Amino acid sequence: MKKKLLLHEENNMQKVKEIAIVEDPQKLKMVLNRLSWKILAVLSESEMYPLEIAKKLGVHEQKVYYHIRKLAKAGAITICREEKKKGATAKYYKAVSLAFGIELPQGYKPIHKLSLIDVNGQIRRFFNEFIKEDNTFDGKIVVGSPTPHGPFKTSARDGHYASHLTFFLGQFAKAPEEFAIKLDVDVKAEKEEKNNLILVGGPGTNLLTQELNAYLPIRFNMKPSEEGFLFGGLVSRKTSNVYTADTMGLIAKIVNPWDETKRVIVLAGNKAVGTKACVLALTNFWKKTLKKYNSEDAFAAVIQGFDLDGDGKVDSIEVLE
Repeated sequence: MKKKLLLHEENNMQKVKEIAIVEDPQKLKMVLNRLSWKILAVLSESEMYPLEIAKKLGVHEQKVYYHIRKLAKAGAITICREEKKKGATAKYYKAVSLAFGIELPQGYKPIHKLSLIDVNGQIRRFFNEFIKEDNTFDGKIVVGSPTPHGPFKTSARDGHYASHLTFFLGQFAKAPEEFAIKLDVDVKAEKEEKNNLILVGGPGTNLLTQELNAYLPIRFNMKPSEEGFLFGGLVSRKTSNVYTADTMGLIAKIVNPWDETKRVIVLAGNKAVGTKACVLALTNFWKKTLKKYNSEDAFAAVIQGFDLDGDGKVDSIEVLE
């Protein structure tokens, strides 16, 4: 049977499961017999062999065998395993889907994109700690202040890239009741470090990225000097490579050092254009970016942005390590 996804909303939460589409009216007739339907319902709960089904439903075993054959022919159930019992082979059956339906070809209407991207895959694991059971976003997105601040006395020019990230997150996470985006200076003032944090911006513009730099697997080279700090790009602990181009940046995920039950994700470039490349890497190109992500270890990837269409704006990325 052809399978599709059945979308259901309950208590302000979207849920999804597979639905098997019955296309042949004759097969539909086989499934809709009263006893066949009872057997199908039983097999949707757990796998069973015919004698078990007969005892559970209180009917003769031969009747069960008759309807089992019809359901199998219709494609509604399948043999999942076989087991020896008292010298005979017991075949265990299960339903091929937890929902069955018919579909007429017309009637599809465009809707706002309800992305079910990678429902059980890599991107969900990467943001796992940031999404509650009811799919509400759990954390703060921290951007640099647009006014001069910090030891570099810089004004952040990359905070607006967080808006693209939030559009992406909105495909599989609901907005929390509290405002989720904070300036770095506000987070420090309000002592909100003990949250799941997504930091957008390098250490020159984001004070939290600067403070967490020492914990990153690939860190920014910041050397004290008489003038304050000298900023010398990214340095990899693993390869000792140094990355100094403006279009380069870092995507990292680490344990929050202020609260080990929380996580921190860092999207930070050598310059604003490098931060943009990191945001694109985690939204438009996440399959490539997270290919080596292992949820049990600290993760870091060096990203380089490229302008493929020649309009002066970064539109593609490569993962360097």
